[in-house]
Amino acid sequence: MPVKVDALDHLVINVADVDRTTAWYQKVLGMALQVTDLGPGRARRTSLLFGNQKINVRPKDADKVDWFTADQVAAGSDDLCFLTSSTPDEVVAHLQGLGIAIEEGPVDKQGARGTLRSVYCRDPDGSLIEISSYRE
Repeated sequence: MPVKVDALDHLVINVADVDRTTAWYQKVLGMALQVTDLGPGRARRTSLLFGNQKINVRPKDADKVDWFTADQVAAGSDDLCFLTSSTPDEVVAHLQGLGIAIEEGPVDKQGARGTLRSVYCRDPDGSLIEISSYRE
């Protein structure tokens, strides 16, 4: 019987500046910061928590042995979609209020469970961030 995946627990993004990136995700998307000290000789781990998931934020030049990284590491190469209970107009107003450029939206896109209304912007490294809500 094949393995069946049920959910995403966490993902890792590679960034140029951990502090700048985590401050952006906290301010723009309301994520909570978690810093874990793994003890002497080990790098600290910085994560962003939201819902039942987390994003581990890894410096792009992190030690590959300590972090057990992917083969190809590049800051700004992510394309992430986050769900919100806010309306697309509220997302637009929020981003504009923070002075964040909107790349596109609101536009209809296809999500995992149906049609999304999405607004796109970029994080500090240039990764594409989609902020979406499902149509009623």
